[in-house]
Amino acid sequence: MDRSIVLSILGAAVLGFVGMLLLMPDPIEDEIVRLPWLIEQDAGGRTQVFGFTLGKTTLAEVRRVFREDGEINLFRATGSSGTLATEVYFEQIHLERLRADFVLTLDVDQTTLATMYERGLRISQTGSGSQKVKLDPSDAERLAERPIRAIVYLPKARLDAALIEQRFGTPSRRLTESETGIVHWLYPERGLDIGRDPNGRVVMQYVNPADFGAILEPLTTSLD
Repeated sequence: MDRSIVLSILGAAVLGFVGMLLLMPDPIEDEIVRLPWLIEQDAGGRTQVFGFTLGKTTLAEVRRVFREDGEINLFRATGSSGTLATEVYFEQIHLERLRADFVLTLDVDQTTLATMYERGLRISQTGSGSQKVKLDPSDAERLAERPIRAIVYLPKARLDAALIEQRFGTPSRRLTESETGIVHWLYPERGLDIGRDPNGRVVMQYVNPADFGAILEPLTTSLD
């Protein structure tokens, strides 16, 4: 191959790599160690992880750490209950050199959410059948001061079972979904559920231990 062609290809590759680096967000580095397996409970029994305290840390505080606003939506569950929940999605967050997506559920009462639902700008249907509502901007702004109730952590890396046990310890219980093969590693005293599929993809849910029943109930029901 002609030397000039080789140099041109190499130059293009280098420029492409540099471009990728420029597009990648800077990792979040501060005096707080924000690792997914560093979980504590405060004096009030609230879960503390990633430097946040569930039931105390507000969405505004999370935004300052992540340096992003995230995508906020209101969801209405299927069925007669029609339970409402507000979630905020953060994509490609780098903490301690680990890349992951985050979904935060905000602590908001159903009466307030019902009023926001009525003021919603647009309603669409999700794949699961629930409703997804785009909030009025004034409502979305007010939610910034609400505390987070739960965190879903979606790491990009695949994890094997040995590494999970090394980092998080032996779970109190394991439950396996027969249809999907997903194994749930349950740590109720820490407010943690780690769901791992057969390919090593992982979803971690963090709640306050007092709220762990909300995670456990649908799992045990599906296995009955």
